[in-house]
Amino acid sequence: MMLDIRNLTVCYGNNPPSLRDFSLKLNKGEIICLVGESGSGKTTAIRAILGNLPGSGRVTEGEIRFDGNSLLSFTKAQWRNIRGSEISMIFQDSGAMMDPIRTVGNQFKEYIRSHVAVDKKAADYRIKTMLSSVGLADPERVMKSYPFELSGGMKQRVGIAMALTFRPKILLADEPTSALDVTTQAQIVREIMALRKEYDAGIILITHNLALAAYMSDHIMVLKNGRVVDEGNRDHILHSPNDDYTKKLLAAVPSVGGTRYV
Repeated sequence: MMLDIRNLTVCYGNNPPSLRDFSLKLNKGEIICLVGESGSGKTTAIRAILGNLPGSGRVTEGEIRFDGNSLLSFTKAQWRNIRGSEISMIFQDSGAMMDPIRTVGNQFKEYIRSHVAVDKKAADYRIKTMLSSVGLADPERVMKSYPFELSGGMKQRVGIAMALTFRPKILLADEPTSALDVTTQAQIVREIMALRKEYDAGIILITHNLALAAYMSDHIMVLKNGRVVDEGNRDHILHSPNDDYTKKLLAAVPSVGGTRYV
């Protein structure tokens, strides 16, 4: 087992827990989708895995083990060694994570060279290859651009390209395609599925799109108010859910001509 989370509880400041008694087991090549309304604890769960809880967020109970090692005991140096290379994350708004006064190419290059010792030419080639792979037709122009010169969808694709650069063992994806058009969404989904197929990567995906979860996932977990209220394979969640909240989520999926496409 690659990732083993047991009874994880996360709090922000003195507030009640945002995530309670959360457990998850992720194997190589497995895709797990976390679904639920905003504020249900989905993003908190994957940020805890990456050791990247914002503000006063902290793990108060439980454990997170990656390849048998406790992530909660990692030093800053150990985190630097695995973040971005072995465990990588696609943020919901990748543009917000970029430095507005540095070019995209400069930031991407620094990201690559912080993990591997490569010269400028090799780094540039890798950047162009990754930008092309996520549908950015003119990678040289993108590299020379500042974040404010790119559309939200283009910045999101840059973030996805960076997250996929080192073919991580675990990919954490927080609504990675929500800012993209339908055609680009399909392309990104293919890239993520290829990462699983070619490199046996484990993937945890957050989405509000039950159709996408049903298409991509081996296992779906439904969260509400910081707790897992239902989970199982796609057939269980779609056809025989245990919890009323899951049934409400399914009922909210739009139908066309009386048919619900999920």
